Amino acid sequence: MVVLQVSTSLTHHVYKVNQLQRYEADAAQVIGISLWALMQRAGAAVFQQILDKFPDARELKIICGKGNNGGDGYIIAALAHQAGLSVTVVVNGTRASIVGNAQQALNQLDELQVNVTFFQDVELIQQAIKRFRGDLLVDCLFGIGFNGSLSPSYVQLITEINNTLCPRVSVDVPSGLNADLGTVSTVAVEATLTVTLIAYKQGLLSGQAANYVGNLQLETLGTNQALAQLTKAVVFFQNAQNLPVVIKRQPCSHKGHVGLLLAVGGNHAYTGAICLAAEAALRSGASLVSVCCHEMSRTTLLTRRPELMIAANSAKALSRSSTIEKAKSIILGPGLGQDSWSLALFDFVMQLPQPKIIDADALRLLAKKPIKNNQWVLTPHPGEAADLLACSIAEIEADRFSAVKKIALQYGGVCVLKGAGTLISNGKITWVNSTGNPGMASGGMGDVLSGIIGALILQTSDILSAARLGVYIHGLAADIITQKYGQIGLLASDLSPEIQRLINQW
Repeated sequence: MVVLQVSTSLTHHVYKVNQLQRYEADAAQVIGISLWALMQRAGAAVFQQILDKFPDARELKIICGKGNNGGDGYIIAALAHQAGLSVTVVVNGTRASIVGNAQQALNQLDELQVNVTFFQDVELIQQAIKRFRGDLLVDCLFGIGFNGSLSPSYVQLITEINNTLCPRVSVDVPSGLNADLGTVSTVAVEATLTVTLIAYKQGLLSGQAANYVGNLQLETLGTNQALAQLTKAVVFFQNAQNLPVVIKRQPCSHKGHVGLLLAVGGNHAYTGAICLAAEAALRSGASLVSVCCHEMSRTTLLTRRPELMIAANSAKALSRSSTIEKAKSIILGPGLGQDSWSLALFDFVMQLPQPKIIDADALRLLAKKPIKNNQWVLTPHPGEAADLLACSIAEIEADRFSAVKKIALQYGGVCVLKGAGTLISNGKITWVNSTGNPGMASGGMGDVLSGIIGALILQTSDILSAARLGVYIHGLAADIITQKYGQIGLLASDLSPEIQRLINQW
């Protein structure tokens, strides 16, 4: 799970690299400080994080590049030296290649007589790291501007960094990680702690980034208000401080006030998926849940959860039933299959006016028969997203932010692109989720998410609010359970008690 530190209401703004590069100096000017003073703040903030997270560290090695990321490293080194720690600094480049504020920071180290070694040969840096037996390694090699591929020598260097037995702290971005896309071309530093500066970069929050950032901490350096005035954020990071809420129930509420959810799926031999979705909807506050499933799935469904109602079991019979008029939201897809029975239900449900959750097999069918609807939530994993956009899974994962936006614009409504750092987008604004963990990579988790969102549509103000809150609670329930028992062996059905408790908190 990515753990984040939230200090003010604007820390949920997420930016692209070009925004930060363009407005960093202006933000510093707005708050009345120089870029040199901003670099000093950055180094001090990272050093304080080191003291907080690694209080027993006594010997540090700091690896610096030629730019301002290296300058942050020089300031960290100076502060560590003044605090009585043993510090060595390794620089990738010559002394003459260090300019600007980074040079000023380097001059401070000279005055303090801190050991600084310059290497133009990357292999020599690699050997220096291999010999290091200290307590902490600090990565200041590349900054946020890195977006290419690494040469073989740099691949070997970062591999050697990752082979060190001590914890690793990356400043701003783990070297080798694309700060916009969250992708890694070959290898990146696997940080124990990443202290990102000024604002969140979107590539730190989704996709492959989860393998590299470790514990992610934000230090705004006092610039967040100014930055928000200078440039518009269209990506936001959701956490417990900025979530939608469930509409409070009145004392005289009855089951008709919240209403009926219709769940459609559960073809023969796929009963479990619709069971999980329907039960999650009940636990998430849907007063009534009626299930349209295959005739051979009915007994299993009722045996498992007697509180469920059974709807008509075919498109033709469903069209004549009163369930359609009563249903306030619809889940379509878990265990639906792709045979003639499935296709008939898909075609029928698609033309109904109620807000919908489209998941699993229904997404595959939608990719074959694309239509647009502004009142639905699509919940694809990367494979289903690739079908919707007629591309490869690799293309989806290469730019998850672009993919989720394209799906929302092409198909309408809200898209939830599942995976590490799940994304929720209406095509204009994208939210990055902060909860969830690798233990959720097990069968049925997506079905549970569909049930949660379907129920929340009945209890929130709009489909985007339902999707955002549903994704957050889904991940948080799994986080709470895995903190108690571990990630291995987590089942989708394990989430139900925590989901009920968390829904009531909101």
